[in-house]
Amino acid sequence: MLLDDNGRAYHLDLGAGEVGRYVLLPGDPGRVEPIAERFDGARKLAERREYLTWVGTLDGEPVAVTSTGIGCPSAAIAVEELAGVGADTFIRVGQAGGMQPEARSGDLVVASAAVRDEGTTSQYVPEAFPAVADLDVTAALRDGLRHAGLRHHVGVVQSKDSFYGQRQRERMPVSGELQARWDAWIRAGALCSEMEAAAIFVVSSVLRARAGAILLVAGNQEIDPEGEHRGDAKLDTLIDGAIAGLRVLIARDAD
Repeated sequence: MLLDDNGRAYHLDLGAGEVGRYVLLPGDPGRVEPIAERFDGARKLAERREYLTWVGTLDGEPVAVTSTGIGCPSAAIAVEELAGVGADTFIRVGQAGGMQPEARSGDLVVASAAVRDEGTTSQYVPEAFPAVADLDVTAALRDGLRHAGLRHHVGVVQSKDSFYGQRQRERMPVSGELQARWDAWIRAGALCSEMEAAAIFVVSSVLRARAGAILLVAGNQEIDPEGEHRGDAKLDTLIDGAIAGLRVLIARDAD
């Protein structure tokens, strides 16, 4: 891990031991404080570039929430530097676009694995290496959602680099290739499309850390092409689910 002139993580501005083992990872810095409000004793710790970190406790355990920005490159940096200062369990908390008919706006998806339709992870591992979530983290997220009574799905998601390459494929010079790949992911059963999970999973695997992801379906362009980011996809639902799953994980780790 690179350090700045003050001996702190180069991009995140964090020092060793300032965060506990558990970190929630939203993309948007604007979602950090609403998540941190669920912690006890929440306080802002650091802010640099797209990376905003708050810390607190949950059920007596130190926890943190750090924004990663948009996409796999910045998410990979976040995991690298958080691991460098002491974290070992990462949960992506974000939004996604539904791909299957059952993945409706407002539903939650627990990602068991991610399609590596992005470029960052090829700088870590060969293409044949899978982007797989940690089993214990995934089970805790699933069980937390079951206990909370929140509608959810568990399965493979697609991680991509280009938001507009997905949303407006037809205007891209490689539109035919993009459409063929999109159709293949859907036919294979990918539940939804997002932009960070693959990197978080692969980098965590390389670092021997644990990772999972919980995603809020913000619309389904296969069902409703104009309905992305609909009002029935509530951020509170996503936060409720993430906190419920993290509580289950903390309790199981304690046992």
